[in-house]
Amino acid sequence: MTQEFVQSKIKSDKVAVFIKPACPYCQDAVKLLKKYPFKKGHLEFIDITTEDDMAGIQAYFQQTTGARTVPRVYIGEVCIGGYSDLAALEEQEKLSQKLKQIGAL
Repeated sequence: MTQEFVQSKIKSDKVAVFIKPACPYCQDAVKLLKKYPFKKGHLEFIDITTEDDMAGIQAYFQQTTGARTVPRVYIGEVCIGGYSDLAALEEQEKLSQKLKQIGAL
């Protein structure tokens, strides 16, 4: 169930960000991504605190990405990591290019 939930949110032409609203790093990721002009439906923030199996979701992240922390940022079908990884792409001026490559902008 948990794997299906996470996989249902990840698409090749979309950015999916799994968050907890109270998490400051999640808030920073939301702010950073909202600066971009995404096509409708190509950016989704998924609040895992509303899910019955939040611990299971985080365990699945640990198993598949090597970390259970949020945010977990997927650009297309690839998890790029968390906020620091997202911010590094932005700082290196590579984020916009990745978003265009998947057709999200």
